[in-house]
This record gives sequence, C-alpha cells and structure tokens, in this order.
Amino acid sequence: MTRTVSATETPSYSSDEMMTVTAGRQLRDGAVCFVGIGLPSEAANLARLTHAPNLVLIYESGTIGTTPRVLPLSIGDGELAETAVSVVGVPEVFSYWLQGGRIDVGFLSAAQIDKYANLNSTVIGPYGRPRVRLPGAGGAPEIASAAGEVLVMLRHQRRTFVERVDFLTSVGFGRNGGSWSRSASAGPAAVITNLGVLRPDPDTNELMLSSIHPGVEVSKVLEETGWTLKVADELAVTEPPTDLELWTLRDLQRRTREAHQSWKPASV
Repeated sequence: MTRTVSATETPSYSSDEMMTVTAGRQLRDGAVCFVGIGLPSEAANLARLTHAPNLVLIYESGTIGTTPRVLPLSIGDGELAETAVSVVGVPEVFSYWLQGGRIDVGFLSAAQIDKYANLNSTVIGPYGRPRVRLPGAGGAPEIASAAGEVLVMLRHQRRTFVERVDFLTSVGFGRNGGSWSRSASAGPAAVITNLGVLRPDPDTNELMLSSIHPGVEVSKVLEETGWTLKVADELAVTEPPTDLELWTLRDLQRRTREAHQSWKPASV
C-alpha cells in the first residue's frame, strides 16, 4: 500500500542538502571513515565540522586524519595532504588500514545499485559492447568487503536503482541477497538518497524504504525505483536539517567555490 508523508511547510533546503545532512548524521564521533570524492566527502566533512569533531577521515591517496578547509577536487588534491596528520603510501592504506580491520565505515557511490545493494561503477550495458564505460572499480570493491560497515550515497533515479546491475563491481549482499560470505564487513548499513533512506531487511538483505524525507511522497520513491520496493511498516520521516547543519554545509560549499574559482593553472 502506498503511504504519503507530507511536510507541514515548504522546506527551506534543497533535496541534495537533505541527503548530505542525513548521510553525515550516520557517522559517529571518533569513527575511522574511508571517504570518496563528491557527495560522500561533503557528508563526511559536514559531520566533522558539526557533531563528530573527532571523526578520522582517510582518503585513498594515503592521507590519514585529514581536515580539509575546502572540499577536495580529487583524492590527489593538495588540500588533503596539507591538512593531514600523516600521509602514507596507497598500499599501506589498503593493507594496514582497510584489510587490517581499522576502518569503521566506508562511504561509496556508484552509477547503479540493485535491490541487494550491489554496486556498478564499471559499464552501462553489456561489458563487451557497453553504452557507457564508467571510471571503474578503484578501491570500491575492497572498501565494500573490508570496511566495518558501508554507507552508500546516491541520487534516487530509476536509471540508477535497477533490478539487476549491468556489472557487479562492488558486492553488497550478492545476486540473491546472501550468496556471498563476508569475513570482515557487515555490509551496506544504509543507502541515503535525496528522497529517503533504504536499509537492508534483516531477514532477506533486500533494501527496504525505512525513512522518507519531509515533503516526499512514497509514490515518488516507488516510481524512481526499478524494482518493487518494499516499504517499512513503521515508515519514519527524516528529521529536517537544523540551522547549524545548513549554515555549516553552505559555508563549506561557499569556501570551496571561492577557492576553486580563484585557482589558475601556472603559466607555461
């Protein structure tokens, strides 16, 4: 049955801001977080600047405990190294930190996700003749399998939330929800989108809508999902962003824009 949850007033924030704030709230103070570029980086740094000042951010390039003043353009952005407690080699990040069980949570994104939280960042279409060739796996498969838990951030669109991913880059819960035995990670704990939050069913591991953002109708979430999405019996409504969360996020974005606009390549 379709449920409708409506806001009592027009939100003073965007759907992307709601998603970023919600994702940031998932991170506890003192946790060690393996962060990717883009939305995960934005959410993790928002958490660090608000409720989790002792959050330890690690980026794939080898920056440990970095505290960037602006959002990095890539994992090789000098901002990460300049503000890090230490910088190590990439092999050490994966062998000592990730495979050594020292990462509490890994933040991932992808081009496709299916009902069992499997991720595709490799190709759209058949692997031999793809319609789109994507950047590839990077460190995502290792993060998915070795981080204590995994958080996924994606904009909720039907082309992204598919019945079956075109290529299984990073395993969530396997093709059938339980066919892959994981030794280190508890698997995807939540998928945070601009419409709501999906969590795995404790019995089947199939993603289920557990929380919906203010002003969003369940019918919209179902429409943008490529499989028959289950809805929790007690569907929660996400707490809207606080004034502090919005101010901090917008200030971070403003400083990032100003820093990147002022950057110019050195003359040759």
